[in-house]
Amino acid sequence: MQSLAFSDFTAPALKQLVKQDAIIIVPLGATEQHGPHLPVMVDSRLVTEAAMRTAKKLDAKGTPVLVTPTIWTGFSEHHMELGGTITIDFATFHGLVRGVVRSLVRQGFRRICLLNGHGGNIAPLTVVVSELTVELRVPLVTLCYFEMAPEAMREILEHQTSTLHACESETSMMMATEPSLIQRDRLAEASGPDDDRPEIEAIVGPRIFRWQALNARARNGVIGAGWAATPEKGERLLDAQSAAVADALGNVALWTTSASDHWTT
Repeated sequence: MQSLAFSDFTAPALKQLVKQDAIIIVPLGATEQHGPHLPVMVDSRLVTEAAMRTAKKLDAKGTPVLVTPTIWTGFSEHHMELGGTITIDFATFHGLVRGVVRSLVRQGFRRICLLNGHGGNIAPLTVVVSELTVELRVPLVTLCYFEMAPEAMREILEHQTSTLHACESETSMMMATEPSLIQRDRLAEASGPDDDRPEIEAIVGPRIFRWQALNARARNGVIGAGWAATPEKGERLLDAQSAAVADALGNVALWTTSASDHWTT
């Protein structure tokens, strides 16, 4: 099978894929602490895996698609106090994503998905995509692979209903992709948050935001039941989520519905 990695192609070959209106998937992750049992590359590794699995599913249906190199750092200030974290501020994040997207648009690509693998990137990506859609007049899309297939996630996971942090979900997916990097002797510690460290909303009520560092909720940097992970769960999660992403990106209406009545995409 032909490679689906953007970096493997020559410039002339990429120009041919522009003519085919290929979908470009840009994975965005993070480098940050993931408790005592997981490596700091979790978000970048898993979003790369999700992107490639998605691309393979699209390619199998005849949709031209490429995956760019993963953006390995993101908006992770809330993890800094626990160590093992490399973060950037919003201005840098905005500039980095804008530079990547503009480069792709200048080459002629028009269907670009910023596939997110880190919760801290959600808010900044929403702003970036909103601004760049207007600036570049292309139908930019962003979504979190780990938020897709919620019904399947509830069926697969035994102690959570969604992906949290260094949890049953993330630990399972890492067991399925990078089993040699799991500190299995520390799995028993992979549980959180701490009972004596509630969220702000739990104290003052819903729909109120105040920034908190992650260690304000969990001393060991874990939110969820990492101890309950299995590689079988991880494989099922990755398959279900990538299938859901592929279905979304393969929907023609996602790319053709106009963003404004003043201009067409």
